[in-house]
Amino acid sequence: MIAFERGSRKVVALLARAHETDAAITIPSTALAQTIRKPERQVRLARLLRSPGASVVPLDRADAVGVGRLLAASGTADIADAHVVVCARRAGQRVVTSDPDDLRQLDSALEIVEA
Repeated sequence: MIAFERGSRKVVALLARAHETDAAITIPSTALAQTIRKPERQVRLARLLRSPGASVVPLDRADAVGVGRLLAASGTADIADAHVVVCARRAGQRVVTSDPDDLRQLDSALEIVEA
């Protein structure tokens, strides 16, 4: 989301393709919290959040337990990264990120598209 907010052409193109194909866009709430700082100025991000197919996934009890277990197993500490992995696994989706190394520490088999 950071790359999208910064206007990354690659991410903009990937999201346009997702819209064309009616692909689901999953946004973990923890990743959103890390990205959003001044919502009134983050026009691109606001547009993404309102777009068809986009859904913000809350950190509920089941995901919190999954995140905790994943962090314990990996020896890492970033809750948002672990939530991204948990959501991607459940949905069977690829992850678009500008920070692939941390996600690979959590799940080396995760399908990642570098932004």
